Amino acid sequence: MNEVLEAYHLKPSAYSLKPIGTGLIHRTYVLANGFGEEAYILQELNTDVFTRPDDIAHNLHILERYRLEHHPDYLLPIPLPTVNGEAMAKINGRSYRLTSYVQGSEAYDRCDTPEQAYEAAKQFGRFTANFDGLETAMLRYTIPGFHNLALRWEQFMQALSEGNQARRREALGLVQYIQEHYRIVEGFEKVRRDPAFRMRVTHHDTKISNVLFNDAGKGICVIDLDTVMPGYFISDVGDMMRTYLSPANEEEKDFAQVDVRPEFYRAIREGYLEEMGSHLNAVEKDHFFYAGEFLIYMQALRFLTDYLNDDKYYGRAYEDHNFVRAGNQVALLESYKSLGVALTQAGSQV
Repeated sequence: MNEVLEAYHLKPSAYSLKPIGTGLIHRTYVLANGFGEEAYILQELNTDVFTRPDDIAHNLHILERYRLEHHPDYLLPIPLPTVNGEAMAKINGRSYRLTSYVQGSEAYDRCDTPEQAYEAAKQFGRFTANFDGLETAMLRYTIPGFHNLALRWEQFMQALSEGNQARRREALGLVQYIQEHYRIVEGFEKVRRDPAFRMRVTHHDTKISNVLFNDAGKGICVIDLDTVMPGYFISDVGDMMRTYLSPANEEEKDFAQVDVRPEFYRAIREGYLEEMGSHLNAVEKDHFFYAGEFLIYMQALRFLTDYLNDDKYYGRAYEDHNFVRAGNQVALLESYKSLGVALTQAGSQV
């Protein structure tokens, strides 16, 4: 770490280093100065997941250049250059980056109130709205195929034929459920073919921990921009639905705890459309509810695929971990579908 800090012209003895966050991808640390004040965020990039870290740096450079020209007052935490002017420090085959700490900010690991859901949705909506004029072809795909549901379906079908057949038999109920809901894949294919759906600058990882809040509970900005790529708005809205609506996360084994909170749905819709309402067209707005189906289903599909492939991607903490995760997301999708029925019967917007 001394070499890393020196690459940013920081004196190692002047800072203390402490791990923070619950992220599963990168290793993240906060650097405090001699007065105990947070000064920087340091990350070691996981290059097993992001195999081309220079593509991340490229995208951030494009975003920052556009921001300075069009929205100079918009806060976008971008990593600092090294003393050599490089986007990250590469030491002993590893990649590191340093970002200034946003003073007076805090992040939440879970979404506990509709107000938090509203503020987060507003921040992610503002992010995409502020880059609405940026040509998405300028951005690189840091994880190719990340939210391509058609690709995820192909991977699932391959796992059915080539994966662990004993596990396939054990997961028969989940396999049948996924197959019975193929209409969601067909819905994605229609989105891709419909010119009404615009490719936009999309965050792709809109969990609550990727928003910074002030001490009054108001959103400040979005962070963790590694997955910023061209995409459809359903990716960002869907990921908020998947991770904000239920009080239980994807690790919950008691599926009775996996339930959708309608007031959180309304908060997400209100916050996102407050910023993006004038940017989305009528066809896109008609697919707001579908966004949740799309992302929840895709995550169930990915967990089940990994289970059939003997846990090669997500790993496991116990034998049937990804089987349980897949069942959890199926329970979430069922609750979400019930919400859609209730909203339709009540004459509410979906």
